[in-house]
Amino acid sequence: MTVRNFARVLAAAAVAVLLVYCGMRWESSLAQVNAAPREPTPRGPLGEEERSTIKLFEDARRSVVYIATVQRVYDPWTRNPLQVPRGTGSGFIWDAQGHVVTNNHVIAGASGAEVRLSDGRAFQADLVGTSEDHDLAVLRIRVDEGARPAPIPLGTSSDLKVGQKVLAVGNPFGLDWTLTTGIVSALNRELPSEDGTSIRELIQTDAAINPGNSGGPLLDSAGRLIGVTTAIFSPSGAYAGVGFAVPADTVNRVVPRLIATGRYVRPTLGVRFDPQINQLLIDQVGTRGVFVLAVDPGSPAAAAGLRPARIGRNESIVIGDVITAIDDRTVAKVDDLIDALDHAAPGQEVQVTLQRGNQRLQVQAKLAAGR
Repeated sequence: MTVRNFARVLAAAAVAVLLVYCGMRWESSLAQVNAAPREPTPRGPLGEEERSTIKLFEDARRSVVYIATVQRVYDPWTRNPLQVPRGTGSGFIWDAQGHVVTNNHVIAGASGAEVRLSDGRAFQADLVGTSEDHDLAVLRIRVDEGARPAPIPLGTSSDLKVGQKVLAVGNPFGLDWTLTTGIVSALNRELPSEDGTSIRELIQTDAAINPGNSGGPLLDSAGRLIGVTTAIFSPSGAYAGVGFAVPADTVNRVVPRLIATGRYVRPTLGVRFDPQINQLLIDQVGTRGVFVLAVDPGSPAAAAGLRPARIGRNESIVIGDVITAIDDRTVAKVDDLIDALDHAAPGQEVQVTLQRGNQRLQVQAKLAAGR
């Protein structure tokens, strides 16, 4: 071995010894560190708003339910019927008889539904009634008296203000009994429904709403129901800060009818109209309202003397009456007339404001039940 190689070996050995020594010192220093848990810093009492939110959630939670729907399919080999999971959603206890309110789209197309309470009990639900126009449905569970959850407190939506605090309780993505908070972002929003009409007067909120929240309650800061969460606006299908709820006043108008009759029957005047023709006539004539194209014999409109359009010479349309208001609700298009009638009830007498040529008339009509 040359002197140079010997020096290299010696240097490497020295480095190795030094590393071992340093490692021993490092382990030794670690062994001397105090590893006892730290003492937590006392936080003091929760803030008043936090305490209020916690109590509100704990009170409301018992009235909110988890809904799991199933669909009947047939085994392609045996042709035996099978029940397979279809989807999940939310709902809430409406009254002491065990009625549960949810969205129509939560149970649409399902062959059955199971309702699970916050204490873990589960019940097969009976379908009581649905209203596709309002995206509302009512189920019922058979719970022994004394063991039923309390109905959720009912508020009003006509007096809501943009900026009010709201809370949503539901089961987003199957994550049961989730609380999200936000504010009323806007009022009187409108969304198209599957049948071509619109769901109107919706509450817009930035409280996080995701798939599975549908049918759950939207609450105000007093813990009262002010809406039923129904839809989100999102390019991705998940939370994007824009959610919608059916207002409590609509819920309180529709749900009792569903419980009583199993369906929602909108009152009718007995006039015929067409949205496309109506818009063409508005553009042509310049009068905003609903152009009466026909009047059903024996209808409230016939009894009130409404005049329909008719075909004149040269097959031109001779315009009849144009409905411009129902009571104090302005009617500027077909959806406005549908909405105005939706706020009334069969058998109720309303004031119909008409434009007849150059005359403005007001007649009384007693509404009938629609089909």
